[in-house]
Amino acid sequence: MTIINIADVAAHKTRDSAWLVLNGKVYDATKFLDEHPGGDEVILSECGKPDATEAFDDIGHSDEARALLADMLVGTVEGAAEIKQKPVPTRPAANTGPGFNAVLVPIALLGAYLAWRAYFLSP
Repeated sequence: MTIINIADVAAHKTRDSAWLVLNGKVYDATKFLDEHPGGDEVILSECGKPDATEAFDDIGHSDEARALLADMLVGTVEGAAEIKQKPVPTRPAANTGPGFNAVLVPIALLGAYLAWRAYFLSP
């Protein structure tokens, strides 16, 4: 893979040549500018910067959007091995604790017992 100096990346921040650095990899987004759903200004504002990863991840791009990057890959930023890459954020599991059921089940059982007792044991 081609190693690219960060100074070279800085030179590519125009509509004619728009390079982005994401997770230490350099992508040429020039041909995608007109197709980007958020408009070309969004991409151009991050082009030429040493790292646009945070801005890219904050938007919450879909897996399909991330897959498009493969065709745009130009190379790796010089010293990219030293860059600490953030993992792609994941959603927490829907049920991570005892939650509402821990309270609801005992109350329902108590209610059922009291109803049974009132029905069968009352004169």
